[in-house]
Amino acid sequence: MQLGLPELNTKSEKIYSSPLPMPLLTVQNLQQHFPVRGGLLRRSVASCKAVDGVSFSLGAGETLGLVGESGCGKTTLGKSIVRLLKPTSGKIEFDGQDITTASMGELRPMRRHVQMIFQDPAESLNPRHTVRDILEEPFIVQKMGTKDERRKWVLDLLDKVGLPASAMDRFPFEFSGGQRQRIGIARAIALKPKLIVCDEPVSALDVSVQSQVLNLLLDLQRDMGLSYLFIAHGLSVVKHMSDRVAVMYLGKIVELAPAEELYHHPRHAYTKALLDAIPVPDPAKRRKRELLQGDVPSPINPPAGCAFGHRMKHPQWQASVGMDLTLKEVSPGHWVQPCPCCTQ
Repeated sequence: MQLGLPELNTKSEKIYSSPLPMPLLTVQNLQQHFPVRGGLLRRSVASCKAVDGVSFSLGAGETLGLVGESGCGKTTLGKSIVRLLKPTSGKIEFDGQDITTASMGELRPMRRHVQMIFQDPAESLNPRHTVRDILEEPFIVQKMGTKDERRKWVLDLLDKVGLPASAMDRFPFEFSGGQRQRIGIARAIALKPKLIVCDEPVSALDVSVQSQVLNLLLDLQRDMGLSYLFIAHGLSVVKHMSDRVAVMYLGKIVELAPAEELYHHPRHAYTKALLDAIPVPDPAKRRKRELLQGDVPSPINPPAGCAFGHRMKHPQWQASVGMDLTLKEVSPGHWVQPCPCCTQ
């Protein structure tokens, strides 16, 4: 679906590198496993492998799109990066500093530079607080400014996201979904962060409002030099936002490439299936679609080898069992899981 958004320039970058000598964010072999408890004593009997060995880097001013079906681990990955969750293993470096095992006190200074926009603005905004309370809170937590200075900063934030000054003394339930998401964006940019994790920020909004919010994010990125990890379900919205795109399936990245390269030359079967799912706005246009079959395997007991090949019951799936499925570079900046059943 075309939203009429400006295209971004793509960059050819390796998975462990960025356009800068030192990337802003580096994630190496990140794992986020949750215990599954059972029995009378509620002991751990298994693990849910929500994120299972993810690696990538993100440069200053860059947008990396992260796409995949519901339940593939996108939101969990985002929460791990901002350290709302403590990773099971792996390494997260932000601005040259290892924050993987940092304590809450050690993370406080980092919070100013890494923020998150949540999917549902109605759930992420405190309904008992006015917009002024919500937007002042980051400054209060970081012990910044006087009461008068914070009031001025709140007014500036409202102006940046296109809301009137009168919104300051109203409650979140008095706004539409798009306006609430603008409040969430204002809160995220309050401390002038370097990185914002956008967790499906427009999926709960009408299409016309989606376009407005996406353009707002692009304008803020241009004006403030922000980096985005932009999480979404489908590839249609991500194309207009991203320099590079990573495709995630069952806790792993299966393909990563510059946006234009990925859309025109997808290499993994799952990426091709996601592209086929993008709706065509012309009802008279017909195209051949490869519909996804089977069910997504359980992250509690994922299959050996290629999980997508197992789902599709591909005749060559057995050949992937025991293979090293670490991403391989097939062209400059284009990385893909070297699976015999999904990569041609």
